[in-house]
Parts: sequence; structure tokens; C-alpha cells
Amino acid sequence: MSRESPIAPVLNRWFAENARDLPWRDPDYGAWGILVSEFMLQQTPVVRVIPAITAWLDRWPTPADLARVPPAEAVRAWDRLGYPRRALWLHQAAVEIVERHGGVVPSDVDDLLALQGVGDYTARAVSAFAYGHRHPVVDTNTRRVIARAIAGQAEPAPPAKRDLADMDELLPTDDAEARVFNAAIMELGAVVCTARAPRCDDCPLRESCAWRAAGYPAYDGPRKAVQKKFEGSDRQVRGLIMRELRAAHGPVTITEITSLWADDAQRERALRGLIADGLAVGDRESGFTLPS
Repeated sequence: MSRESPIAPVLNRWFAENARDLPWRDPDYGAWGILVSEFMLQQTPVVRVIPAITAWLDRWPTPADLARVPPAEAVRAWDRLGYPRRALWLHQAAVEIVERHGGVVPSDVDDLLALQGVGDYTARAVSAFAYGHRHPVVDTNTRRVIARAIAGQAEPAPPAKRDLADMDELLPTDDAEARVFNAAIMELGAVVCTARAPRCDDCPLRESCAWRAAGYPAYDGPRKAVQKKFEGSDRQVRGLIMRELRAAHGPVTITEITSLWADDAQRERALRGLIADGLAVGDRESGFTLPS
């Protein structure tokens, strides 16, 4: 499909009237705030991120502010957002921004990709949303909208390099319009073209949607792996140990860790994982702490 596709102007008009009021969409939010938001929004719902990012940026309004504190402080502030390695990565990214870029979040995608914890999506999102550069930004919601509206499929295939090319074909040539379209297509997937209960009658693309025109055929392609339940999982055990480490004013003893979970093998596996990830440091004799 060419860049003259009517999808972009339709979605951009819809977005102007229907976009959620999210703090990182403020034109004055800045590149650091947008980078922090992208770290926090990975696998965490928007409703939980909003209060967390507000508190985070009040405490560390610049990369330099975060870089000058121990990584343990970042992990503690991350609290219950989940996947606390993101806090370590964000702290290290802040250090790298100070050391390599004079404390200013870079705008170039390759420079962003070189930062700890920054992948293809985050690099392009920061470059596009913070600096207005024209890049295709593709997340799960974007892929779902393209799969349905363009390819006529109920679900997107597993992520592939082709996703960026598909989005680039739809992206307006104008930088400002491209920036809005990146946000608009994500928003549509997040609030209208949802995975389980799409609101097709409310969709601005309903008249041109290939999936709707085909009679909503079921998806018959490869499936992504289903995530295991949290209850009873290694993630739950890791979370219990992390909660203890965050709350402690000194080393947490192996006896205290042992009391957190009855299954010896699972508890040991979780502890080894935290040590390998750099989230727990120490040993069985002296106890364990967050990284200093």
C-alpha cells in the first residue's frame, strides 16, 4: 500500500478528537520523560505507570539526577511495576547518557539503541515522539491494527522484521503527520481494536477494514507462546524476594529468604536468577542486598 493511503489522515483526525490524556503526550514532557515512560510501559498497564512515572520524574527529573544515585535506589523506586531489571537498565542508560551525551537523551536511533535496555521499539519511539523524527514505531497494538485493517487477519503473526516495513508503507511522508500517526494507530489498538473485544462499530476504519470486509475470519496462523500464570510461578517467588530486599535496611539473611517460599528448588532457582540479573548481590554467609 502506498503512502497516499487514506488510513493515516482518517486515524490522525480520530486521534485529535479521541486521544487519551496521558502525561507523556504533553508537548513539553521532554525526551527523558518519554524514555522513562517507554521503559515503564513495557509489560505494565498505563493505569499503573501514570502515578509511578510522576513520582519518578519528581525525584529524578534528568538523567544526571538518576545517574548519581546507587542503582538500588532505582530498584526500590520501581516498587511493584514488575520486571525490576528494567529499573537497573534505566539506571545504567542514565549513566550512559551522562557519560556519552552530556546528560541529554540522544535523538539518533543508533545512539539510542546503544543504551542499556533500549531495543528497536523504544529507540524509534523516543526518536519519533520526543524529537519528531520520521520512523515507523511498531508495538503489539500497531501490529494488530495493521493485521486486521490491511491484511484482513484476526491477529498479527509473531513479530518479524517485516513489521517495520509494513508500518513504513503506511507512514505519512510529513514528519509531524508521521509522529501523530504512530501514536494514533497505537491508540486505536489499545482502546478500540483490542485483542479480545474489538469495538468495530466505533472504529474510524470500519468502512475500509479488510478483516471486517472479509466477514471476520478466525486467525489460523502461528500462535505466540502463552505466558504462565503468575500464582505459583518463579516470577511470584522472585517478587517475594525482591520485596524483602527493597524493604530491608541491611542484608537479608538466607534464613529470611528461606522463610518466604516452601519449595526449596523453586526458591533457589528464583534467587539464582536474581543474582544472575544483578538484582541481588551478596552470599549465603553475609546475606543479600540490592545492588549498590
